[in-house]
Amino acid sequence: MYGIILAGGSGSRLWPLSRELYPKQLLNLNSDKSLLQSTYERLKTCIPDEKILSITNTKHTSSVRMQLSELTSNPTILSEPVAKNTAPAIVLATKFIVQKSNSDPVILVVPSDHLIENNEKFVATVKKGEKLAEEGYIVTFGIKPNYPETGYGYINTSETIKDGFKVKEFVEKPDSKTAEKYLEAGTYFWNSGIFMFKASTLMKEAEKHAPEIAKLSNEFDFTSSNEIPFINFDKMPSISIDYAIMEKSDKIALVKLESDWNDLGSWQAIYDISKKDENGNVFIGHVLDKESKNSFVYSSSKLVATVGLEDIVIVETEDAILACKKDKTQNVKHIYETLKKQNDNTHLVHKTVYRPWGFYTVIAQGEGFLTKIIHVNPGQKLSLQSHNFRSEHWVVLSGTAKVVLGDKELTLPSGHSVDIPLKAIHSLQNPYSEAVEVIEVQKGDPLIEEDIIRYEDMYGRV
Repeated sequence: MYGIILAGGSGSRLWPLSRELYPKQLLNLNSDKSLLQSTYERLKTCIPDEKILSITNTKHTSSVRMQLSELTSNPTILSEPVAKNTAPAIVLATKFIVQKSNSDPVILVVPSDHLIENNEKFVATVKKGEKLAEEGYIVTFGIKPNYPETGYGYINTSETIKDGFKVKEFVEKPDSKTAEKYLEAGTYFWNSGIFMFKASTLMKEAEKHAPEIAKLSNEFDFTSSNEIPFINFDKMPSISIDYAIMEKSDKIALVKLESDWNDLGSWQAIYDISKKDENGNVFIGHVLDKESKNSFVYSSSKLVATVGLEDIVIVETEDAILACKKDKTQNVKHIYETLKKQNDNTHLVHKTVYRPWGFYTVIAQGEGFLTKIIHVNPGQKLSLQSHNFRSEHWVVLSGTAKVVLGDKELTLPSGHSVDIPLKAIHSLQNPYSEAVEVIEVQKGDPLIEEDIIRYEDMYGRV
């Protein structure tokens, strides 16, 4: 068996903690591991390391690689140059596996942002699905609903087959009255977004129901490269696997997911899984409360003081605060979408941004300037790079920095500084045992992260 982890995401539903460049699968929400890392470890209980493939958007690749490298020495990652939804991603990842393995294996596809804690029952359910997949079914894993949820898609089933059910139809997220009818009917399951199939089954169904994707997939050859060229991938339609194949195929079976499951798709869902105090409250971070009930308050950097709240969600980050009624948290994505339309960077990135070498925090910015504190972990270094639109000034705050500037190498202890002229080739490095912190002042226009030309990079980003 092979595994595909869908590791993309927009970061809209758990804003402001999640952002476009740091979606929820990269967050540590209920443990010391991110949802992505927990997903990878779950798959490792039934699939070998070398048979697990993660596919993500190019803007998340370095973060995905950094997190998975903590669990395995050489994670296999495919990078989509542009987001095209799940159908093209799954078809291309399947083709990648077929070409690399020269076989027709059963493949398990899982999202990277779900919470599943009972791995033993999860694996037992997967084994049931594997039998149906071997018989030529595309297997979807459904969750038996225990309340009329309106935030999930549903799957209606018909007659039973070995270890599962035939699928009658996929239905969209319902309103509350429709969700109650689905619950009463007893034949409906929540759609988990977890799938399993033989590679040949999926490709045949793609040829039948998504011929454009199937035809375009012939332009990709992974025999000698792991690259997905933009010029080819950009031709792909943007469509989900549900719309493209699952809703049209007559080879769909459903297996009931026996383990616990939560897609953590809202702050309400985070509240539901969290340990509560005697008044039904969940407080995370520096929170001071008087007389609140059934509320969720998250503080990342500041004191949040609350009095007499009831059924309220408050989330504080360095640069944004969310406050809403607990039953309205599904609408947070509309705030995110508005910020995106307004070109407000609070939808895009946190003030603190993690990179393979460490992290940086934006502390001030204005017209023509931007100031960061850069933290470089021991033994790490930034890529050898240049910028077309900005110059930089570095001051070492702590530790000792090695700076490559043109054909020179400088060793800068705490308190020393250096100017990086426009278009100069340079690198900030830390070959020492203690972390380095540098204050960076950028001057120029535009001041954007994309203004980087890389020449060498130890993290494979050239």
